[in-house]
Amino acid sequence: MKVAVIDYGLGNLGSVRRAIAELGAEPVLADKPEQLAAADRVILPGVGSFADGMVLLRERGWVGALRETRKPVLGICLGMQLLASRGTEGGVTEGLDLIPGEVVALETLGCELRIPHVGWNALTVSHPSGIVRGIPDGTDFYFVHSFVFQPGEATDVVATTSYGVPVTAVVGRGNVMGTQFHPEKSSKAGFRVLRNFLDAGAC
Repeated sequence: MKVAVIDYGLGNLGSVRRAIAELGAEPVLADKPEQLAAADRVILPGVGSFADGMVLLRERGWVGALRETRKPVLGICLGMQLLASRGTEGGVTEGLDLIPGEVVALETLGCELRIPHVGWNALTVSHPSGIVRGIPDGTDFYFVHSFVFQPGEATDVVATTSYGVPVTAVVGRGNVMGTQFHPEKSSKAGFRVLRNFLDAGAC
């Protein structure tokens, strides 16, 4: 199985590629949209701001390709947030709109804890989905973020965590999925999520 790991200038590409390889799949660093044609799965990683991420995706031709693909897509951290309709980090910016919703700052939700949120937090599954198969409630995953994806439809929220306020941790709609946490840095449970993505391919 070939997994395209999108290289658009922002992201933890090395650790994601190593995790995919350890799971027995072939990670392919994709810096051109046409490389998606040969891939079985697509991962959109990301570390940085929403506005910067969308600028780079547009400049490199990824927006149309990601909106049109019917292959399973997994967004990780910023990559998950970019799946939204719009984000407010760095100014209001149009997102990929693959899962309707908005990305907002933690403090605007009333979070009074230290920001950014960095550390291990427990998941609570909201809607059963293949991406969280075999993940019991209370399982810890590793988060690093200051903004939160708020989907417009509650059914698109697969799992949440709590950091002073409820935080969307996993989203899913059809062939598109996302994790706010870093599965590649979340030990055995994170690798289980990645394995679920490789195996299931849809929410």
